[in-house]
Amino acid sequence: MLVVMADRSQDWFRQAEDDLGHAQDARERGRHNWACFAAHQAAEMAIKALHLRLGQDAWGHVVHKLLAALPPGCAVPGSLPDKARVLDAYYVPTRYANGHPEGAPFEHYGEIQSSGAIEYAREILEFVRHAGVLGAMSIWLSSSPRPTSRSANGCWT
Repeated sequence: MLVVMADRSQDWFRQAEDDLGHAQDARERGRHNWACFAAHQAAEMAIKALHLRLGQDAWGHVVHKLLAALPPGCAVPGSLPDKARVLDAYYVPTRYANGHPEGAPFEHYGEIQSSGAIEYAREILEFVRHAGVLGAMSIWLSSSPRPTSRSANGCWT
Protein backbone atom coordinates (compact mmCIF):
# COMPACT_ATOMS: atom_id res chain seq x y z
CA MET A 1 0.00 0.00 0.00
CA LEU A 2 1.39 3.39 -1.03
CA VAL A 3 1.02 6.20 1.49
CA VAL A 4 1.29 9.71 0.06
CA MET A 5 2.38 12.30 2.57
CA ALA A 6 1.09 15.85 2.38
CA ASP A 7 3.68 18.37 1.20
CA ARG A 8 4.49 20.34 4.37
CA SER A 9 7.50 22.11 2.87
CA GLN A 10 5.67 25.44 2.90
CA ASP A 11 5.10 25.14 6.65
CA TRP A 12 8.76 24.37 7.26
CA PHE A 13 9.93 27.31 5.15
CA ARG A 14 7.50 29.73 6.77
CA GLN A 15 8.84 28.58 10.15
CA ALA A 16 12.38 29.19 8.89
CA GLU A 17 11.42 32.76 8.00
CA ASP A 18 9.83 33.25 11.42
CA ASP A 19 12.92 31.83 13.16
CA LEU A 20 15.10 34.27 11.21
CA GLY A 21 12.85 37.11 12.38
CA HIS A 22 13.21 35.85 15.95
CA ALA A 23 17.00 35.87 15.52
CA GLN A 24 16.90 39.48 14.35
CA ASP A 25 14.65 40.49 17.25
CA ALA A 26 16.92 38.73 19.76
CA ARG A 27 20.01 40.47 18.35
CA GLU A 28 18.31 43.85 18.59
CA ARG A 29 17.49 43.14 22.25
CA GLY A 30 21.08 42.10 23.01
CA ARG A 31 20.17 38.42 23.41
CA HIS A 32 23.01 37.29 21.20
CA ASN A 33 23.07 33.65 22.30
CA TRP A 34 19.40 33.30 21.38
CA ALA A 35 19.99 35.13 18.10
CA CYS A 36 22.68 32.60 17.21
CA PHE A 37 20.48 29.65 18.14
CA ALA A 38 17.46 31.02 16.25
CA ALA A 39 19.66 31.61 13.19
CA HIS A 40 20.71 27.95 13.35
CA GLN A 41 17.06 26.94 13.60
CA ALA A 42 16.13 29.10 10.61
CA ALA A 43 18.80 27.43 8.47
CA GLU A 44 17.81 23.95 9.64
CA MET A 45 14.10 24.52 8.93
CA ALA A 46 14.80 25.98 5.49
CA ILE A 47 16.96 23.07 4.38
CA LYS A 48 14.42 20.58 5.72
CA ALA A 49 11.76 22.44 3.70
CA LEU A 50 13.83 21.93 0.58
CA HIS A 51 14.30 18.23 1.34
CA LEU A 52 10.56 17.84 1.81
CA ARG A 53 9.82 19.75 -1.38
CA LEU A 54 12.13 17.36 -3.21
CA GLY A 55 10.18 14.42 -1.81
CA GLN A 56 12.87 13.47 0.71
CA ASP A 57 12.70 13.14 4.45
CA ALA A 58 15.46 14.80 6.47
CA TRP A 59 16.28 14.16 10.12
CA GLY A 60 18.83 15.66 12.45
CA HIS A 61 20.03 19.10 13.41
CA VAL A 62 23.44 19.32 11.74
CA VAL A 63 22.93 21.95 9.06
CA HIS A 64 26.02 21.15 6.99
CA LYS A 65 25.02 17.47 6.85
CA LEU A 66 21.48 18.41 5.80
CA LEU A 67 23.01 20.44 2.96
CA ALA A 68 25.28 17.54 2.00
CA ALA A 69 22.29 15.19 1.86
CA LEU A 70 20.59 17.20 -0.90
CA PRO A 71 20.45 15.46 -4.29
CA PRO A 72 23.77 15.62 -6.19
CA GLY A 73 22.30 17.95 -8.80
CA CYS A 74 21.46 20.68 -6.28
CA ALA A 75 24.34 23.08 -6.69
CA VAL A 76 25.13 24.20 -3.14
CA PRO A 77 27.33 27.33 -3.33
CA GLY A 78 30.93 26.61 -2.33
CA SER A 79 31.07 28.55 0.94
CA LEU A 80 27.61 27.56 2.18
CA PRO A 81 28.68 24.29 3.87
CA ASP A 82 31.33 26.15 5.90
CA LYS A 83 28.79 28.80 6.89
CA ALA A 84 26.47 25.98 7.93
CA ARG A 85 29.28 24.59 10.11
CA VAL A 86 29.50 27.95 11.89
CA LEU A 87 25.77 27.77 12.58
CA ASP A 88 26.12 24.17 13.78
CA ALA A 89 28.43 25.40 16.52
CA TYR A 90 25.50 27.41 17.93
CA TYR A 91 23.09 24.50 18.37
CA VAL A 92 23.98 23.41 21.92
CA PRO A 93 26.37 25.83 23.67
CA THR A 94 24.15 28.87 23.12
CA ARG A 95 21.61 27.34 25.51
CA TYR A 96 23.40 25.12 28.03
CA ALA A 97 25.80 26.28 30.75
CA ASN A 98 27.88 23.12 30.36
CA GLY A 99 28.55 24.06 26.73
CA HIS A 100 31.45 26.24 27.90
CA PRO A 101 34.14 25.72 30.56
CA GLU A 102 32.60 28.49 32.66
CA GLY A 103 29.99 31.20 32.56
CA ALA A 104 26.39 31.33 31.42
CA PRO A 105 25.78 30.93 27.68
CA PHE A 106 24.74 34.55 27.18
CA GLU A 107 28.19 35.69 28.39
CA HIS A 108 29.91 34.01 25.41
CA TYR A 109 28.09 35.66 22.50
CA GLY A 110 27.98 39.19 21.20
CA GLU A 111 27.11 41.32 18.21
CA ILE A 112 29.78 39.82 15.97
CA GLN A 113 28.52 36.26 16.49
CA SER A 114 24.83 37.08 16.19
CA SER A 115 25.24 39.32 13.13
CA GLY A 116 27.33 36.66 11.40
CA ALA A 117 24.90 33.89 12.30
CA ILE A 118 21.94 35.87 10.99
CA GLU A 119 23.77 36.66 7.75
CA TYR A 120 24.72 32.99 7.22
CA ALA A 121 21.18 31.84 7.95
CA ARG A 122 19.82 34.47 5.55
CA GLU A 123 22.15 33.14 2.83
CA ILE A 124 20.87 29.61 3.41
CA LEU A 125 17.25 30.76 3.22
CA GLU A 126 18.04 32.57 -0.04
CA PHE A 127 19.68 29.44 -1.43
CA VAL A 128 16.58 27.43 -0.58
CA ARG A 129 14.30 30.14 -1.96
CA HIS A 130 16.18 30.16 -5.29
CA ALA A 131 17.29 26.53 -5.47
CA GLY A 132 15.30 26.00 -8.62
CA VAL A 133 12.58 24.07 -6.86
CA LEU A 134 9.95 26.14 -8.63
CA GLY A 135 11.71 29.45 -9.04
CA ALA A 136 10.71 32.24 -6.71
CA MET A 137 9.36 31.28 -3.30
CA SER A 138 6.08 33.01 -4.10
CA ILE A 139 5.51 30.37 -6.76
CA TRP A 140 6.72 27.62 -4.41
CA LEU A 141 4.35 28.75 -1.71
CA SER A 142 1.39 28.37 -4.02
CA SER A 143 -0.37 25.03 -3.96
CA SER A 144 1.73 23.63 -6.78
CA PRO A 145 2.41 19.92 -7.29
CA ARG A 146 5.57 18.19 -6.18
CA PRO A 147 8.60 18.62 -8.43
CA THR A 148 8.86 16.25 -11.38
CA SER A 149 11.91 17.24 -13.47
CA ARG A 150 15.33 18.80 -13.02
CA SER A 151 16.03 22.47 -13.71
CA ALA A 152 19.23 23.84 -15.26
CA ASN A 153 20.97 23.93 -11.87
CA GLY A 154 20.07 20.34 -11.12
CA CYS A 155 17.39 20.79 -8.48
CA TRP A 156 13.91 19.48 -9.09
CA THR A 157 11.18 21.57 -10.69
